[in-house]
Amino acid sequence: MSTIDTTCVNAIRVLSADAIQKANSGHPGLPLGAAPIAYELWANHMKHNAKNPKWADRDRFILSGGHGSMLLYSLLHLFGYGLTLDDVKQFRQDGSLTPGHPEYGHTVGVEATTGPLGAGMSMAVGMAMAEAHLAAVFNKPEYPVVDHYTFVLGGDGCMMEGISSEAFSLAGTLGLSKLIVLYDSNNISIEGGTDIAFTENVQERMQAFGFQTLEVADGNDLEAIGKAIEEAKADTEHPSFITIHTQIGYGCPAKQGKASAHGSPLGDENIVAMKENLGWPSTEPFYVPDEVYAHYEELSKKGAAAEDAWNALFADYAAKYPDMKAKWDAFHSAVDAQALLENEDFWAYADKPQATRNLSGIMINRLKDLVPQLIGGSADLAPSNKTYMDDAGDFSKGNYGGRNFHFGVRELAMGGMTNGLALHGGLRPYAGTFFVFSDYMKPMIRLAALMKLPTTYVLTHDSIGVGEDGPTHEPIEQLAMLRATPNVNVFRPADATETAAGWYLAVTSQETPTALVLTRQNLPQLAGSSKEALKGGYIVADAAKETPDAIIIASGSEVSLAVEAKDMLAKEGVDVRVVSMPCMELFEQQDDVYKAQVLPANVRARVAVEAASDFGWGKYVGLDGATVTMQGFGASAPAELLFEKFGFTAENVANTVKSVLK
Repeated sequence: MSTIDTTCVNAIRVLSADAIQKANSGHPGLPLGAAPIAYELWANHMKHNAKNPKWADRDRFILSGGHGSMLLYSLLHLFGYGLTLDDVKQFRQDGSLTPGHPEYGHTVGVEATTGPLGAGMSMAVGMAMAEAHLAAVFNKPEYPVVDHYTFVLGGDGCMMEGISSEAFSLAGTLGLSKLIVLYDSNNISIEGGTDIAFTENVQERMQAFGFQTLEVADGNDLEAIGKAIEEAKADTEHPSFITIHTQIGYGCPAKQGKASAHGSPLGDENIVAMKENLGWPSTEPFYVPDEVYAHYEELSKKGAAAEDAWNALFADYAAKYPDMKAKWDAFHSAVDAQALLENEDFWAYADKPQATRNLSGIMINRLKDLVPQLIGGSADLAPSNKTYMDDAGDFSKGNYGGRNFHFGVRELAMGGMTNGLALHGGLRPYAGTFFVFSDYMKPMIRLAALMKLPTTYVLTHDSIGVGEDGPTHEPIEQLAMLRATPNVNVFRPADATETAAGWYLAVTSQETPTALVLTRQNLPQLAGSSKEALKGGYIVADAAKETPDAIIIASGSEVSLAVEAKDMLAKEGVDVRVVSMPCMELFEQQDDVYKAQVLPANVRARVAVEAASDFGWGKYVGLDGATVTMQGFGASAPAELLFEKFGFTAENVANTVKSVLK
């Protein structure tokens, strides 16, 4: 290791330790131990350009161990990504560009929001899938316009989390050779040595998944780290996993190799001792020698030159293949929302009862030609979720150009991989499973919402209508769970028009994930349904008089039930309005005038009908209203019997309205 390389590695350590100490909060152990890995990768093996952090063919780097965020911030500062020394000094402070864990879209150069351990591993697999797919679609002989690697760095905690195993199992099956995992192995977790809970042979586990496995004995040996990275790149058949043995808190005599280095500032005295131990030229906080900045600036020039070469290649490609250039632009542009809104073929439907899961399948196959960047799949449930795109091919080791993804029974990792597909750029992914198993996906849906990714979740078998499979498969609280998640549009359509509206919302969304909650059972097409569903709530069947006696509010399969109840009440002289509420989130975004038109404040007799928990309906029915909802779990029986058993009949809804009016 040259003197300047040593100093540049130590600059990462010193900046990280100083920032954490100033904040009096943070995790110094990972940055100190993994600094040589990050420096060697970013300096000599990773294709990136600080002057254009969104360059399409850059290599991706994800810090899966997001608690070690100062490692990434130090790199972004030193390599010239626009993160200033003042930004570094504001680590973990309100409004700063250096929050406690890396946040995508907030700090330039951060490729993914990480923090929940293992999540970054699954998102990296998704990014590698995206690279493989786009390369298959766009590359031509002598024109590898999509040709980059995905690097992900994580530690023992990431390897313990089950999401990593789910994702790596699929990565090995798919032979994603552009995926390189850097395992910061220091045998320390928060509670002490990893032997208390984690003794497996990780290398053999990764071999079993189908990875090339490599090992570096000394985490400070830049030459050995570099050699392993190049060996990983040379394997074009398998993803690669590099175990690099490090010492947590390296350089701090009192903390090195100890669990106490993980999640607490080192302390002023220990930082001074660390700087002296490392031979750092000053004990002044945040001091970095000019020659270090100069060296990092020289390193950054390689990235700019790499992009210049790619730009020249792409210009030639565009001239030779103008049709592919047009396709590239389509993949990397937003969907034309107005054109889709006015597309009569997209909105057309057969006037017969159909399950909304079937209608969703029809929409997917209409969209596959209208939205060429649409890709997706299911957690081994495509025949049930109706997520398969006809004649679009299966994404596999032998055909990365296929648009149908087979995620296997891996809902949690599927959510993470879907995030990675979206983060990569150029694709609009969807993922499907039974609605009850959105529980398994929730952490990754939350991250998608936090990152403002327009991912789509096709969640079928949405209620006790599942029937004979029983309460383990009948979602009750899941609607409330997803509705409680900020920045998620939960859309439960009642018929074909509303299902089309849900998909329109999904593919035109720019910053919000969409959860499409769909039935197994057939539903009638509603005479009053319309594109007004895009407002989240609207009048689907109005009262005869200007001020209705009562309002029934429902979503999904219960809207037709509400209409039946309205007709029944009309025969008794009770004049009722029915409001379809496919998406509370969209309704809340409407102005007060519209909301008052749909739900006038002077009509306090309101009943909400939904075959799920009543949680969340209170704000619409108020203290004077009532709900026809589930008060417990379901049961195993034919769906028709269950709806009657739990009170989802027109007669019970009508009686509930009358009781409210009394």
